[in-house]
Amino acid sequence: MDIMTAAASPTEGLTGLVGFAASAIDNLGEWGVGAFTLAETVVPPIPSEVILPLAGYLANQGSLNVFLVFATSTLGAYLGALLLYWLGAKLGLERSIRWLSKLPLVDREDFERAAGWFHRHGRSSIFFGRLLPGARSLISLPAGAAAMSFGTFSLFTLAGSGLWNGALIGLCYLLGTQ
Repeated sequence: MDIMTAAASPTEGLTGLVGFAASAIDNLGEWGVGAFTLAETVVPPIPSEVILPLAGYLANQGSLNVFLVFATSTLGAYLGALLLYWLGAKLGLERSIRWLSKLPLVDREDFERAAGWFHRHGRSSIFFGRLLPGARSLISLPAGAAAMSFGTFSLFTLAGSGLWNGALIGLCYLLGTQ
């Protein structure tokens, strides 16, 4: 087949943050979606609100497997959450906040708000926190520092992350080019 008649890539022409993410996902496939989701959970360089709809669209176009995208994105979110849970458990809340607030795009006040929300709402904050941009990353730290049951933390993290990921991926998969 000659180059002129080859079908254009569904990501052709995308620029900026979406273009960067699309290029990386083109190269890494479904595992790239998981890697971006893990990175977004630990340090939010690229929000899942960009990655997951793009992955749903690419799955609709046949470039990715929608079920594998869901699985890898949920696994990535869970592994990122476990890293922050572990950090909170090992360093304690204050030391963790002091260390993490030095990272770009992260403010001490955000961690303190997440910790307050966790202390007011307990385990439900883990599930609902996964559905809220910003809180999604931060809520794991106070859970680890408070020695929340690992099983409970894992269950609520997987359920909330799965719901969030499934909604963003599924919606854009169903909408396709619309």
